[in-house]
Amino acid sequence: MNTTSSYKYYDLVMAAFVTLLICSNVIGAAKLVTLPFGSLGNFTFGAGVLFFPISYIFGDVLTEVYGYARARKVVWAGFAALIFASFMSWVVVALPPASGWNNQPAYETVFGATPRIVLASLLAFWAGEFMNSLVLAKMKVWSQGRNLLSRFVGSTVVGEAVDSLLFYPIAFWGIWPDALVIQVMITNYLLKSGWELVIFPVTKRIVLWLKRVEQEDFYDTDTNFNPFILNEE
Repeated sequence: MNTTSSYKYYDLVMAAFVTLLICSNVIGAAKLVTLPFGSLGNFTFGAGVLFFPISYIFGDVLTEVYGYARARKVVWAGFAALIFASFMSWVVVALPPASGWNNQPAYETVFGATPRIVLASLLAFWAGEFMNSLVLAKMKVWSQGRNLLSRFVGSTVVGEAVDSLLFYPIAFWGIWPDALVIQVMITNYLLKSGWELVIFPVTKRIVLWLKRVEQEDFYDTDTNFNPFILNEE
């Protein structure tokens, strides 16, 4: 088995994963977008759906190539990054604005996420990403490495379901109308899961290339799936 320190691209994949995660949660999580689709009516979804699903794709790539234990480290790195980004946003918003600087209300609107939304985001990400990695790792062993598409889609369907079922009710129930919470939760879930199918041809090429250059195609046959440990076992 290769070691983490000898991988060429593991650290870069981790950095991309964390960057996408922070951007999708800090920039787009709370904004609603409505696009018209002619006779089909308007389609409402959360803006973060454009980028957040890509973090799940990176999670799939990490687990598929490097194994669950190394993906677990990346999930915890992302979790810590989200905590820091949330804390930094709270500090910056809470600092008293200088006299003559009139943008505080805008700053509060964009970056002033409530503790409830922060908690929802953290819990949903943590649970969803671990379920995603767990399902993919188990499916890879069960299928003996065959049917890459089925395990990528299957793991994302489960992971995104856990994420959506936690995030939207915890963050917005009682704030948005109940029907809107359900509508956005369902539409975002479908969009996020659909991303996996749309981008799979690109994902497959990346996975095959990484397996070749890293000389790794890890099978989690003896892995400890406890999410609360960080050692590679």
